[in-house]
Amino acid sequence: MSLLSRMFAAPAVDEVADEVSAALSGLACPEEREPVAPPCEPAAALPAPPAERPWLPDGPTGLGTSAARALLPPPAEPDRPAPGPADGPGTGAGPRPGDPVPGLYCPPAVPADPAKVAEVDRRLEAWAHDLDLFPPEWAGDFAGFQVGRAVVLQHPAAASLERLVVAGKLLVAENVVDDCYCEDYGGSPIGLGGRLIIAQSALDPLHSADGYQQQWHEGLGADAPLRSYADAMRAFREIASPSQVTRFVHDMARLHLGYLAEGAWAQTRTTPPVWKYLVMRQFNNFRPCLSIVDAVDGYELSEPFYSRPEVQRVTALACNATTLVNDLYSFTKEMAVDEHHLNLPVVIAAEDRGGLKEAYLKAVDIHNEIMHAFENEAAVLAAHNPVLARYTTGLAAWVAGNHEWHHTNTYRYSLPNYW
Repeated sequence: MSLLSRMFAAPAVDEVADEVSAALSGLACPEEREPVAPPCEPAAALPAPPAERPWLPDGPTGLGTSAARALLPPPAEPDRPAPGPADGPGTGAGPRPGDPVPGLYCPPAVPADPAKVAEVDRRLEAWAHDLDLFPPEWAGDFAGFQVGRAVVLQHPAAASLERLVVAGKLLVAENVVDDCYCEDYGGSPIGLGGRLIIAQSALDPLHSADGYQQQWHEGLGADAPLRSYADAMRAFREIASPSQVTRFVHDMARLHLGYLAEGAWAQTRTTPPVWKYLVMRQFNNFRPCLSIVDAVDGYELSEPFYSRPEVQRVTALACNATTLVNDLYSFTKEMAVDEHHLNLPVVIAAEDRGGLKEAYLKAVDIHNEIMHAFENEAAVLAAHNPVLARYTTGLAAWVAGNHEWHHTNTYRYSLPNYW
């Protein structure tokens, strides 16, 4: 599953944590436009989505893996290891709903202002309605995703409410494209590259002969995911410098490349070694959300600073750490749907030929190592330049806010009973 789908996937059931722990113990491893078709109309050859799905399902379950299973013969799978001795349910009380993953290191977030959250949600819902991004039957689940709360937690130093709304538009648009092109609403790994290159053009516009330029423009308006990208990008250009816009466009291309890698593994039912999975997650991750922190906060980290190798490394460490948070909180929900779904605990279990509980706890340690590296190296940068101090503080705030959003969003997430 792609990253953003993991964020917004179907809600977790109250009892799912205990049930999944038991089940997994045996596993080791539209301005005026012509009428258009309903958003995300499923491809004819694909099975219809479930009758009741939330508006913007959580992100990564492996790009279009359910569709791929319907279309492809099952290839040979690697041998799955026998369950390790520590793979059963935990014996302690375990975390309660809304508790963080035990042992996961992350500093506390700045609390979100409820009034600000409500206003961001109101504006985002109106924006999505105006663009016809989803049919009416999906609209009732908007509150469960808590998009407004997510961006308010992630950007506590935002310069204005308008800039928070822009961050929310980008987040929603990224999710619409992910779900419709990669996931359950008509998505599949098959043909994904062709869909994503057109989506990238909604961010990085076509410059061509007039007649074809017009056809491209009409094509963007006729498709809900493309409309969301194009309109969110217009809003971002109004608050960002040309350099910040170029940075974001580049990071979105990186995200799309990560989608393609995950989609390729879904087609071939490949379980990659851990190091290859971590490479994929450095591309299929939250980076487009974090690298706009300066624009949302109302200043610019200039390109000469941003492009320095040590700044790129600190940015990547923050993005990778917070992306693995998503792997850990999405784990129970994903495994309840597809026991072969790729996430960090699954690839660790396959590589180590151990149990999922042991692998999950090892994934927590990997996250913590990356998080500590981010904090240590960010502190060195911050000590030498006040603008870098502001930028790394923004990265840290985003990471903390994203963790807070995940562990308190019990509508979306529950933890396995591994403690």
